[in-house]
Amino acid sequence: MTEFIHHIPALIIVIPLLWGFATPLIGRLSKKGMYAWVVTALAITEALTIAQIYLVLTQGTQVYVMGGATYNTTIPPDSGGIPVRIILTVDAFSAFMAFTAATVTLAGGIYSITSEEGTSGESMYYTLLLLMLSGMLGMVMTGDLFNFFVFLEINSLASAGLIAYRVGKGISVEAAFKYAIISSVGALIYLFGVGILYGEYDALNLAMVASRMQFTGLDKVVMALFTVALAMKAGSVPLHYWVPDAYGKAPGAISAILVTASQASLYALFRVCFSLFGLGSNTLTTGWFLISLGLLSMFVGVTMALIQTDIKRLMAYHAISQTGYMLLGVGVGLATLGTAAFSQYGLQAMEGGIFHIINHAMYKGLLFLTAGAVIYRLGTSDLNKMGGLAHNMKYTTVFFMIGALSIAGIPPFNGFASKLMIYESTYLFNPILSIIAIVVSVLTLASFVKVFHSAFMGPKLYDVKEVPKAMLVGMAILTSLIILFGLFPNIAIQYLVGPAAKALANQAAYISSVMGGA
Repeated sequence: MTEFIHHIPALIIVIPLLWGFATPLIGRLSKKGMYAWVVTALAITEALTIAQIYLVLTQGTQVYVMGGATYNTTIPPDSGGIPVRIILTVDAFSAFMAFTAATVTLAGGIYSITSEEGTSGESMYYTLLLLMLSGMLGMVMTGDLFNFFVFLEINSLASAGLIAYRVGKGISVEAAFKYAIISSVGALIYLFGVGILYGEYDALNLAMVASRMQFTGLDKVVMALFTVALAMKAGSVPLHYWVPDAYGKAPGAISAILVTASQASLYALFRVCFSLFGLGSNTLTTGWFLISLGLLSMFVGVTMALIQTDIKRLMAYHAISQTGYMLLGVGVGLATLGTAAFSQYGLQAMEGGIFHIINHAMYKGLLFLTAGAVIYRLGTSDLNKMGGLAHNMKYTTVFFMIGALSIAGIPPFNGFASKLMIYESTYLFNPILSIIAIVVSVLTLASFVKVFHSAFMGPKLYDVKEVPKAMLVGMAILTSLIILFGLFPNIAIQYLVGPAAKALANQAAYISSVMGGA
């Protein structure tokens, strides 16, 4: 049992990876068997991420060396001290992100059983879905800068294939091509920065590089390269132009999972700002840079959403807008890092931004699933061609209302909990920031009132049925967490958000846990 527990970090990544490659063979033997195979893989991965959270909370940061029987703390974890290996470093923030990605993917996988039933290349769909999950999990759990690039590429290639899955007269393929180009450019920029650091410090392990960091002029260049590349992949304004096409043309379940894929890059942006560069950099300047990206993302995203008539493009722009809240909260935390203000309100701002990551994954994932349900029944994403769906699609209507109220920050749903933390803390930092965030929430509510009225209200225009049970189950999984975190936010803050924020803010503890000093 102890040996099994030791290998949990590796199993979380390996299970969806190996299951994915075996899926086409299972699909040839039995389609129902393939569905069971995929859901089993996702459920096991979900259970392991929960177990990993428990391990991190009780035992501290988990360091796992691929190919090594045990981790030898006397040998520096770089290629000069040991053979080149994949080193996984799982602290509370990594465990938090892994749980978020696994949960949304589980809901999306169950939803896909009926939403994608009968489409050509179905086994390939599930293979790519599992590879996409493996890539995301690797991104948030690796402790190596180069291996992050490898997992990023796995995630990007699988995502591009899934975006293009429904050809749609070539439109989906065009969206996937844009995504692939942007992903390649971002990955190359990131890789160039990794090369510079390797040339300077003769190491690729993040903690090792951080321990040797001198913050020279080259290091500042690398910080700029990393920030641009990862903000681009996270869908932040002004590098957001791929998001509406990719989210808008992907299948409903994939749009939901793409949200967590973008958040994996956002995780990396936060990780390099805190754990790699930390207090050695000008945290006030970097923090204000993140805050500026957040304000731009919030404002541009919500204003662009207001004028959309395509339900999924509208939701895609809101995904951009909500990313701004995460950048704002964590940016305030970074700007106050190392000062008395951090303990007064900076840590709370970080907790609000990190809490918003999982809340956004749940309610935005739910909203994309409801949009997929509407398109599944009507065959169109045009709001002008919808109406009266509440008469026949009662469950979908309720799920949409919960997601819409949550994204607008209306109590008692989870979006309110994280936004309130951001409002309170940013007001103490700069009242104008808090006011802007509240105004954006009001505009978000107005936008979703428009969607609700256009799609669900009015006389019955279509004689449609509710979507199949598997799709409802996928939506119900996310809805249950939205309600749970909304009614009992202290549970999430105590066991998920608080430890994640403290782990991210403490660069010394991260380096010490990996280098063997703790």
